[in-house]
Amino acid sequence: MSALLSFWAAHAGELGGLVRQHLMLVLVSTSIAIWIGVPAGVVASRRPTAGRWLLFVANIAQTIPSLALLGFLLPLPFVGGIGPRTALITLTLYALLPIVRTTVSGIKGVDPAVIYAGTALGMSRRQLLFMVELPLALPSIVGGVRVATVIGVGTGAIAAAIGAGGLGEYIYRGLAMVDSTTILAGAIPAAVMAVSLDGLLAWLESALKRGRRGWRPLWIAAGAVLLTAAAVAWPASRSGPAPIVVGSKNFTEQIVLGELVSQMIEAEGLPVSRKLNLGGTFICDQALGAGGIDVYVEYTGTAVTAVLHGDTPHGSADALAKTRAGYGPRGITVGDPLGFNNTFAILVRAADAKSLGLRTIADLATVAGRFRPGFGHEFLQREDGFPGLTKTYGLAFAAAPRAMELSLIYKALADGQVDVIAGDATSALISALDLTMLEDSLEYFPPYDAVPLVRSDTASRHPEIGRALAALAGAISADAMRAMNRAVDIDHESPRDVAARAVAQIRAVRK
Repeated sequence: MSALLSFWAAHAGELGGLVRQHLMLVLVSTSIAIWIGVPAGVVASRRPTAGRWLLFVANIAQTIPSLALLGFLLPLPFVGGIGPRTALITLTLYALLPIVRTTVSGIKGVDPAVIYAGTALGMSRRQLLFMVELPLALPSIVGGVRVATVIGVGTGAIAAAIGAGGLGEYIYRGLAMVDSTTILAGAIPAAVMAVSLDGLLAWLESALKRGRRGWRPLWIAAGAVLLTAAAVAWPASRSGPAPIVVGSKNFTEQIVLGELVSQMIEAEGLPVSRKLNLGGTFICDQALGAGGIDVYVEYTGTAVTAVLHGDTPHGSADALAKTRAGYGPRGITVGDPLGFNNTFAILVRAADAKSLGLRTIADLATVAGRFRPGFGHEFLQREDGFPGLTKTYGLAFAAAPRAMELSLIYKALADGQVDVIAGDATSALISALDLTMLEDSLEYFPPYDAVPLVRSDTASRHPEIGRALAALAGAISADAMRAMNRAVDIDHESPRDVAARAVAQIRAVRK
């Protein structure tokens, strides 16, 4: 607990900003859902056929996994892209079902005698709706808003994967660093937020059941939240150039590289907006192509096989040439390699390697029948990943691989939950957790030289970016990258501080 309190104290300003971002995402999406869901619920209660279709659509949206929905929306024009817009659409879709359902049940639960009395008094259908049915249904509707709000707080953490901010930033950062303190630093405030909002709405629901005070305050509150959010989100006028948006994937090395690129560009006098921890290759590639980010670091083997779907390259020069040939027509410039090759590392526990005589990946064939494999989601699908690996080396595992986040598989291997994994050759956790990297004797994996990708139109407008990236060319060795990863993963230093030291060294050498 002391470590957690110290973390919050040291990051108080950042924590406050993430809490505000998370709260705004929840309040705005829930308010939009109220404005859409309550009228939809009224229509559904009045017209059974239309109601079935409305509930069917809401049910479908609710069943789509959040990451899948974000991935689907990401490349769409107008509604997609990285940042809060896509996250708000996703959270709104998740909030609709409970609000629509409780509106329908609330209106249908009104005593028919009350409706009959109102009709006898000469009230129109509109008057019955706004003066009788909605006020009586309001406690039920607020109950649906409670559910939607709690769902929004929980799902809102996923929004950090597309650069929408919020407390998910700490959760993803902690997963990347395998640091429970950082994970709890985001998870506990999110839980407190969910309980607090739920308690507040529970009090409102109870008060409405006792007092029947009418439905207008709910509409007014929802409208006020939307207006406040619009004022906060409205872009301020800028006297200088728009910031260069730097992205990264969601593991330690990528976050450090994102910081390195950001600080090198800032050293050239350009403002930078960081969209780090964006998720996997797919999200970063989509964001770069759509203009959501301007630059991020990719690996040549990944670019050729997983993004461009080309033939497996042989040698670093071939990989770089194919990467540049594939990205050029897409309006993306490929910079010079940073200086290290982060190939896939097939890892086992050092004790197993010694006792079973495992030196190469080919040696796994003798023990595959009793080994439990575990791989990252992306590795299981990639053309240069699990399917080709098993075919090339003739590996027949007894069970299907366990799929898990890349940041978790090293610890899973060390703890004996799995027996073989695919990690990164530059990971500091290999030595820290006493793991052994098996030699790729058949040279299955292509080169994975780290190279910066930058949108060509952005690079042409800002030659400073070219100078910053040129200074990084060949400046980072595999040992240097491994040391930086260790500083973050093992010593729990800030990626920004680690990158700052590297930038100072690189600039000192270049002078």
